[in-house]
Amino acid sequence: MVQHWIRFLHLDTVRFGTLEGDKIRVFKGDMFDSPSRTDIAIALPEVTLLTPVVPGKVLAMWNNYHALGQKLGLAPPAEPLYLMKPANSYLAPGGTIRKPRVEAKVAFEGELAIVIGRRCSGVSVESAPDHIFGYTCANDVTVNEIIGRDPTFPQWVRAKGFDTFCPFGPMIATGLNPAMLVVRTILNGEVRQDYPVNDMVFSVAELVSKISQDMTLEPGDLLLCGTSIGVGSMRPGSTIAVEIDGIGTLSNRFE
Repeated sequence: MVQHWIRFLHLDTVRFGTLEGDKIRVFKGDMFDSPSRTDIAIALPEVTLLTPVVPGKVLAMWNNYHALGQKLGLAPPAEPLYLMKPANSYLAPGGTIRKPRVEAKVAFEGELAIVIGRRCSGVSVESAPDHIFGYTCANDVTVNEIIGRDPTFPQWVRAKGFDTFCPFGPMIATGLNPAMLVVRTILNGEVRQDYPVNDMVFSVAELVSKISQDMTLEPGDLLLCGTSIGVGSMRPGSTIAVEIDGIGTLSNRFE
């Protein structure tokens, strides 16, 4: 059964629960460890959505889609290539992506994000799904010109780590088959990306398994699966939305 988990602010209190129509069923306890359903239901318009989790870390993939790799003339990688996005970059649904204090183009990258639900270290591909809580939408915002600015040191983290450069949400969907999903990115009402998740070089289970060989993944951590063709730049005053059927629409302004 598909469920949609959200985290929100209501009457100065941070809570979490599941979406039931236009109401939120409030839960208590730990979202990842036997949360308890309460009798409290709150109308969705009465709350402020927060990021659906507060990750200990966000890992973002590079060159994980065949179509984009082929367009860029890149061979499929032998193992996942990834970077970390810092906590200062996390941004809630509806929040404003801020132009950094550098004069450069700011690009959007609509992506599927994996939400880890159970601590995992060195897990197999077969057992990896048991450690996944669900999936959400993400925008891996980037200043591409910074990456290669210094020829001695590619600046991936700086290019993708500015304040507000990691919007994600609006909710976490559980019970989905990620291979059936399609990611759409919409800039000012125009579809700019529309690509299938099953074009990934490394599947969801492979990403979790292979990365867990490198580092322990904790509940709430996010793995951004990478992006495909259609990446482009945004102008201040734009609205950028990442839409995945079955999960929802993550919408943010860029100012």
